[in-house]
Amino acid sequence: MNLTELQSFLDEKVIEFNQPKFVGSDPIQIPHQFQQKEDIEIAGFLTATIAWGNRTMIINNSNKMMVLLGNSPYDFVMNHTEDDLEKLKMFVHRTFNGTDLIFFIKSLQNIYQNYGGLEAVFANAKAENLQDSISEFKEVFFSIPHPERTRKHVSDPKKGSAAKRINMFLRWMVRNDNTGVDLGIWKSLSPSQLSCPLDVHSGNVARKLGLLKRKQNDAKALLELDTTLRKLDPNDPVKYDFALFGLGVFEKF
Repeated sequence: MNLTELQSFLDEKVIEFNQPKFVGSDPIQIPHQFQQKEDIEIAGFLTATIAWGNRTMIINNSNKMMVLLGNSPYDFVMNHTEDDLEKLKMFVHRTFNGTDLIFFIKSLQNIYQNYGGLEAVFANAKAENLQDSISEFKEVFFSIPHPERTRKHVSDPKKGSAAKRINMFLRWMVRNDNTGVDLGIWKSLSPSQLSCPLDVHSGNVARKLGLLKRKQNDAKALLELDTTLRKLDPNDPVKYDFALFGLGVFEKF
């Protein structure tokens, strides 16, 4: 397949998978439960943080997390008591546990009280690209006292990570394509700045299609894939995440 044929094939797959029905089987359904901007972004951030492993388990545990936050994540972040935090100790998703969740709530409170919220931290970063902004975000996130064990739950592209979960969260917040999948509530960033959430599925499909040569799913692979996808659509390169993920998960391409 030459590049034109490949683009045509992928564009068709984007239309096929980037549909409202996608929401029902994807963790993006969690932030879709909310109307207030801060609720949506906090629910999205916490859900994306635990988005590894079995998708059903991710969705179930994300819903449990929302229940623990009284189904009002922003209100909980801003107004929780020590007793409220105590109830979070029971939470566990794989290696992310109650200790991590409690710190995440404290750090989010710091971000909303002192930095103008999640969108502002990413939008105000002095970085040249969003991958560097993610590294700056991590510095802000862990700028208050924290358990060392929790650092591993926020990726750092400057340390070679493809930062799949944060890139997915950013796609949810920034893309708005009127199909009702991505939420598109952040207006200070542009879809053209986004990077594909590179995981096992999208990486394998990208290699089979010749979009990606690098074997590891790391920051260098992400840059390679980004460069190729921007040739196909510089304004909305991560729409192809739907094609790559859909081909990998739903079609076992």
